Amino acid sequence: MTKGQSLLVGLLVFAVGGGGYALFQANGFQGFSAGIAASALLMVLVVGWTATYLLRAISGNMTYMQQRRTYREAYDAATTEELERKFAALSPEEQLQLLRETGQLDPEADPVRGEA
Repeated sequence: MTKGQSLLVGLLVFAVGGGGYALFQANGFQGFSAGIAASALLMVLVVGWTATYLLRAISGNMTYMQQRRTYREAYDAATTEELERKFAALSPEEQLQLLRETGQLDPEADPVRGEA
């Protein structure tokens, strides 16, 4: 959310409060009663919005978290493809040596004879 959008949200909340006050006055509430009713309505809306925000934050369904997950999945896929491409470009001996160095193969095993 940009600074401008934050300001617009603040103005919208202010306008909802004013509109609620006018609506309650038009429906027969007088003076302070209309103000209290409008404030109560606005408070319920803000508490409800905050509750949904907290629910999204706790469950991890926030936009930023979803963007990070999507980015990480794409990054992992690209990295895996690049590593697989480089591994495939190695000679069979280099592949075996790399597999042994990384602990993927038993140093004593000979995969050519089926001892992997």
